[in-house]
Amino acid sequence: MFYHLIHWLDKFYDIPGSHLFQSITFRAAMAIISSLLISMVFGKHIVYFLQKKQIGETVRDLGLAGEADKNGTPTMGGLIILGALIIPVLLFAQLNNIYIILLLVVTVWMGIIGFLDDYIKVFKKDKKGLRGKFKILGQVSLGLIIGLTFYFSNQVKVRDFSHIYVYNMEQGEPLGGFIKSFPSSGKVIEGKGVEDGQGHWLSHDVHSTKTTIPFTKNNEFDYGSIIALFTHRHPNWVWIVFIPIIILIITAVSNGANLTDGLDGLATGVSAINVFTLLVFAYVSGNVILANYLNIMYIPESAELVIFSAALVGACIGFLWYNAYPASIFMGDTGSLALGGIIATLAIVLRKELLIPLMCGIFLMENLSVVLQVAWFKYTKRKYGEGRRIFRMSPLHHHYQKAGLPESKIVVRFWIIGILLAVVTIITLKIR
Repeated sequence: MFYHLIHWLDKFYDIPGSHLFQSITFRAAMAIISSLLISMVFGKHIVYFLQKKQIGETVRDLGLAGEADKNGTPTMGGLIILGALIIPVLLFAQLNNIYIILLLVVTVWMGIIGFLDDYIKVFKKDKKGLRGKFKILGQVSLGLIIGLTFYFSNQVKVRDFSHIYVYNMEQGEPLGGFIKSFPSSGKVIEGKGVEDGQGHWLSHDVHSTKTTIPFTKNNEFDYGSIIALFTHRHPNWVWIVFIPIIILIITAVSNGANLTDGLDGLATGVSAINVFTLLVFAYVSGNVILANYLNIMYIPESAELVIFSAALVGACIGFLWYNAYPASIFMGDTGSLALGGIIATLAIVLRKELLIPLMCGIFLMENLSVVLQVAWFKYTKRKYGEGRRIFRMSPLHHHYQKAGLPESKIVVRFWIIGILLAVVTIITLKIR
């Protein structure tokens, strides 16, 4: 809102400092400060309100240390994160940006699904919450919206530097066709292309289903190449592969974040680390000079995601003020499902979804621990007549609780692992 208001007022009045609002870094700084303040200041009132209304969580008896102390702790704290995210984004981001619009839809959509789940648990006294099939339906529907938007919207594009026209600077006419490489003396000009002493090389923005493959020199991969293995008409059938992959990513990451939310501060801290990693990718992918220097995909308009990511990092850190051990409030599914959906969508938008298994390694291990535990239990029960377990308890963090590790130590160690994974993820920009 401020971005558009200042831009409009600047047409009529010479407002001192108005050009600061053109700066991504300034608006990102304002977003993270605002989200921190909102989550910390208003979070206190929300915690008090939930306590007063006795909107607390009934913790299942799993035989874990400290369970009794958590009974009655207010839940639905994800509302603090969502409010501290949405308000700064509305204030400081470009609201006509396709990626900002898409991420706001994801935030509200997944927040509503999580809220319904928490509402049923708290007010309907149904420990199962929203039925699994309805959660999956909501996640699949959201994945379908994101996939269709990416596939059909002309506003979703990347800058193609691999096929560019060459123009004669004096005559302004094409010298002929497409070429596939830069001149060695070329220099990137933001928003234009490459210029050398003899001609002007113009790049162009294209609608593409390309993504990034980590640790490879030529690191771009087009989903259309999968279809090309089966039919020569692959451009018309890419959606058959592309959209299901988007749905799978959204569902897997949101469920991974949901499973990770089992210890005080665990999901919040890990999510903040993941989002900060994506903030770095948004900054370099949205800057044509840095993208060219790092030889990565330049995504026009994606720099606005720095503001969204900064607001979410601030919201998560501010929420930790109340959610760190011992937690004064739980985020509930209202927060965890939304965080997972946002992280997945950010990775998809930035064409870094193939990095999710590395970047979101904590979510992946939590997911896998549940899948392996259930599969092994069923297999051994069928084969030996009694179910056996791989872990003491799943998800994985409960395994370490059963082993006797203090909750706070488990959380901090998971954070440390998350930071290590984030560092490795970021250096994939250069290690190929």
